[in-house]
Amino acid sequence: MATPLSDTSLSPLRTVAVVGLGTMGTGIAEVLAGAGRDVIGIDISEAQTAKCVTALEASTARAVERGRLTGPQRAELLARVTTSTDLGAAAGADLVIEVAPESYEIKQQIFRELDGIVRPETVLATGTNALSVTRLAADSARPERVLGMHFFNPAPAMRLVEIVSCVLTAPAAVTAVTDLALDLGKEPVAVGDRPGFVADGLLFGYLNQAAAMYEANYASREDIDDAMRLGCGLPMGPLALLDLIGVDTARTVLEAMYAESRDRLHAPAPVLKQLSEAGLTGRKAGRGFYTYEAPGSGTVVRDALTPLEGGSPTAGRTVRSVGVAGSGTMASGIAEVFAKAGYEVVLAARSEEKARSARARIGKNLARSVDKGRMTAEAAAQTLERVRPTGTYDDFADVDLAVEAVAEDLEVKRQLFAALDKVCKPGAVLATTTSSLPVVACARATSRPQDVIGMHFFNPAPAMKLVEVVRTVLTADDVHATVREVCGTIRKHAVDCGDRAGFIVNALLFPYLNNAIKMVEEHYASLDDIDAAMKLGGGYPMGPFELLDVVGLDVSLAIEKVLHREFRDPGLAPAPLLEHLVAAGCLGRKTGRGFREYAKR
Repeated sequence: MATPLSDTSLSPLRTVAVVGLGTMGTGIAEVLAGAGRDVIGIDISEAQTAKCVTALEASTARAVERGRLTGPQRAELLARVTTSTDLGAAAGADLVIEVAPESYEIKQQIFRELDGIVRPETVLATGTNALSVTRLAADSARPERVLGMHFFNPAPAMRLVEIVSCVLTAPAAVTAVTDLALDLGKEPVAVGDRPGFVADGLLFGYLNQAAAMYEANYASREDIDDAMRLGCGLPMGPLALLDLIGVDTARTVLEAMYAESRDRLHAPAPVLKQLSEAGLTGRKAGRGFYTYEAPGSGTVVRDALTPLEGGSPTAGRTVRSVGVAGSGTMASGIAEVFAKAGYEVVLAARSEEKARSARARIGKNLARSVDKGRMTAEAAAQTLERVRPTGTYDDFADVDLAVEAVAEDLEVKRQLFAALDKVCKPGAVLATTTSSLPVVACARATSRPQDVIGMHFFNPAPAMKLVEVVRTVLTADDVHATVREVCGTIRKHAVDCGDRAGFIVNALLFPYLNNAIKMVEEHYASLDDIDAAMKLGGGYPMGPFELLDVVGLDVSLAIEKVLHREFRDPGLAPAPLLEHLVAAGCLGRKTGRGFREYAKR
């Protein structure tokens, strides 16, 4: 029978055994040794233990070259790590961290053997990100000493560690492991036991939707990845990240999540099963969604799906002048982008006063660029000179491209397109910047639907590199080619997608944000812990609640409703908490209160 666990029964966690010396186990061993812990690395494969030592020698040598370690510090670190192929080597450990393959059978076997090896007070931690910690603990002779310690890859670089407790876990064990994580220089986040925990629970749903989007041939793998990197500031696109994580690993995590949630958004996309069963598991296999130079390499090489260089075989139309309709931040930002690229711009609003105000906003923005040394005063003056404000759309008569950036209201946009149809010359391209409305509805408001296309810029337009180019079933090839060419001229990265709700970015981003709100509704984790988990564990520039408050909860709710209406998936239904906050007028930073409160300016 296990000794009762009290706050005084735990010795300091000075000696740590790491069971499983793959990439993650080796990384955890390096982190522990770097923080002064004695580490016993254990793996059933002698070749794997040797590989671990070689990897540690290489990574610490790089750290010396970069000035992060001295030669003597490196020698001390390496001396603190011993390896073995015998689980019995863990007998003297204060903590055992298991990082074996994601299999109940394998992990339970390890924990059963450890029960007969380690001291009664030793804490046992599983590194699982998909399996039930409760189930693993219940199978142990010391369930109160079993918990989860989920590191993120690469362990030496990633600061997040999720500390996972279940109903059986003693608080003293949680405290001891949390204190260790802090001593390792990590940011521990306390979470309950459910598949994926916080970070992976949100991340894998998003990755799954990206895989399904690719499988449906909605957009190319390159465009999906580029859209999420450039549109959301993510370090990697979702399909490249699936290849890095391992397609088989992702499938395992999603199956565990779906078994608990029964949410269709967690049901693994069939392409994940197809790739896994074909052995195309990502970088480690040399091929997954992309093809790599060699197994284990991160260098992508051309394959049959790689887009041909040289652009569209169809020639675009000539564009010398551009009309921008609207007077808000997005309209003025888009006008600035075109003017900087040398286009003559007609900036039209409902009144000349609004148009002049929008032009003045451009002037202030250009002045800031001059102050920061990004452009000369002469260039700024020439740019502003190219923008002509007007209170009538009649002045669009000679433009080659008309871009609307008015309110996100379908009837408003339809009326505007009907007006542009009458005013603009034959052959002019008509573009909408909508982020969620059907482009084809704007096209059908004209007598020339073949000339209508979507150009979804991101806010702030001068800074954000991405433009989603949205073709309808009626858009002409040369119109598509024209917009692609124009995007190149204004130094934006164009991605192609079809005319459906959310396009690429919003269709992947907003279900992720909605799922984060559901976590809070279910009292699974706090706003701060979820934001920290996604920034530290996922490399996101902002946590989901920070982002929601910046975007605006009313805008977010409107997009969620559009996605739910189009795809009819119950998992996309807006979280009730979001609806309640919007109804209460708590719309985010713009009202001083959303998920958080903000100081009034």
